[in-house]
Amino acid sequence: MIGNSKRVGRILAMVAVGAVALAGCAATDGSDDSGGESASEPKALAYGIVGDQGDGGAPVKGGTLTFAGLAPVTNLDPTLTQATGSTGGTEMAAVYDVLMRFDIESQAFEPRLAQSMEASDDHMTWTMKLRDDITFSDGTPLDANAVVASIDRYNTQGGAHSQLYEEVVTSTEAVDPSTVVFTLNQPWRTFPAMLSYGHGMIVAPTSQQGDTFTPIGAGPFTVVSLQPQQELQLAARPDYWGGAPNLDGLKFVAIAGDQPKVDALRTGGIDMAYLSNAETVTAALEEFPGYTEALSLKMVGQLNAAEGRPAADPRVRQAIAYAVDPEVLDQRVREGEGMPGTEMFQSWSEWNSVPGIEPSQEEATRRLDEAKADGYDGKITFLSVNNPDSQELALAVQAQMNAVGFDTAVEYASSTTDLVKRRYVDRDFDMSFGAYSLSDVDPEIRLFSALHSESTNNIMSYANPEMDELLADVLSAPDDEAKRAALGEVQSLVNTDQPFIVWGAAWASFRGRLMSMVPLRPPMESFCSMRHS
Repeated sequence: MIGNSKRVGRILAMVAVGAVALAGCAATDGSDDSGGESASEPKALAYGIVGDQGDGGAPVKGGTLTFAGLAPVTNLDPTLTQATGSTGGTEMAAVYDVLMRFDIESQAFEPRLAQSMEASDDHMTWTMKLRDDITFSDGTPLDANAVVASIDRYNTQGGAHSQLYEEVVTSTEAVDPSTVVFTLNQPWRTFPAMLSYGHGMIVAPTSQQGDTFTPIGAGPFTVVSLQPQQELQLAARPDYWGGAPNLDGLKFVAIAGDQPKVDALRTGGIDMAYLSNAETVTAALEEFPGYTEALSLKMVGQLNAAEGRPAADPRVRQAIAYAVDPEVLDQRVREGEGMPGTEMFQSWSEWNSVPGIEPSQEEATRRLDEAKADGYDGKITFLSVNNPDSQELALAVQAQMNAVGFDTAVEYASSTTDLVKRRYVDRDFDMSFGAYSLSDVDPEIRLFSALHSESTNNIMSYANPEMDELLADVLSAPDDEAKRAALGEVQSLVNTDQPFIVWGAAWASFRGRLMSMVPLRPPMESFCSMRHS
C-alpha cells in the first residue's frame, strides 16, 4: 500500500520487536546508538522501532522511572501472564530477564542469561551454554537444572506458546550444570525466539511453594509490591549479573487510554508511556523522545467459533470480514494515520506475498443471508474495553456490520486487563478487537499460538488440520523464500476461513519526558540505563 508506506515513513527509525526485545541490562557507557536504517526502508520498517534522540549524556545514578503500559499486570507468574511487551512481558523481563533476545543491529537472537546458543547443521539440536555464577535474587544458582525445571513448569501449567514448544521440542536436557540441549523433531531456524518469550523467563526453583508463587528471578529488579491492575513497584538489584542498574527502581502504573497518558507525561505524573492509537502516536512524536515499532496483525477482529457462538458458522465469519472495511475504521478511529488492510503482511514486510480480501457489502449481505436462511438471527455482541479509543472502534465496527444486516450489540469490559481475561481465560465473547503483533523476526510463534488447533492461546476455537499443516511448513521452512511461500498459503486459507478478521498493521510507541539520559534502547535496557530528569 503506497499510502501506508508514506505514513510509516514518518515513524522516525527502528529498534527491536515486541517481547523478543525484552532483556535485562547493565549500566551503559552513554555512547550514542540512536542511529540506524531509515524508517522508510522496508527492511528497517519490518523490524520495527527506534527514535533519534541524540546524545543524552552520561548516565546518572538513582531515581525511579514511572511507566504507564497498555495492560497492567495482575500476576507475575509467566505461566499466567501473556509475556508480550504490552501485556506484562516488560514487567516480567525486569524481574526474570530472558535467556535470549533479538538484537536489531546484528539481526539475530543474542544470548542474555545464556552465554551462547549453537545449532546443529540440520537445526534440530540446539545447545545452550549458560553464563557462569548467575544467581536468582534469593541467592540460589541459575544453572541448567533450574532452566529445565522452569521450562517444564511453564509447559505443564500451559504458559503461552507451550503447545508449540511441546509440538516441536522432544527433549530439554541438562547435560551438565552449565549446558542445556534442546532436541527438536523438525528443523527450526528461529527456535531461539521461543526463549525470548515466557519460556526464557526462568523462575527460581524456590518460587513455587505449594500453591503459593513468589516472583523470584535473575533479572535486574526485584518486586517490592504489586497491586493488581493498579501499580507494580520494583527495586534495583545491586548484584545483578550484568551490573547494578543506574535506576533505583521502576514503577508501573495503570492509566486507561492514550490521551490521559500523554497528559500525564506533560504534567510529570509519569516518565514513560506505551501508546497504541496511531493518531496519538503521531502527535506524541512531535513532543516527546522515545521510539516506535511497526507490527503486522496489530488490528484484528477476534471471533469465537466455539459451538453455540455466531462465528461457529464460517459464513458469519466471512460476512463480518467483507462487511468491515479497514479503511473506514482507519478514517473514523485513527484519523487516517494508521496502516489499514486485509493482508496479514503489508507491502513493507519481507513476508508480503498474497493479498487479502476486498471488503464488499454485497458479499457480506449474501453470506449473511445464507446463514440467516438456516436459522441464524443475525445477533452478535462485540466485546470492547471502556476507554475512548476502543469505544470509537467498537461503534465503527457496529455501524458497518449493522449496515449489511447484523444486529450488533456492544459490551464494554472495565479495563484492558479484564478484556484480556474475558478472551484468553474465560473465552466469554462473540467478537472482540485484539492484536497478534507479528514481527518479521518470528511470525511463526504467534501465528501458531493464534491458529493451531491444539494451542491454548487459540481463543477463537478455530480448528483446521490444513492450517495446522501449513503452520508446520512455516516452522520448518529451510530458507526465507520457502517461508514466504508457506506464509502466503496461510494467508490464502485465512482469506477463505476467516478465523480472525485482518484490519491492519499498526505501531506501538514508547514515549517519555526523559531528557538527561543516554539514548533510549529496547525496553528493559532503557529502564536500567536511564534516570529521569
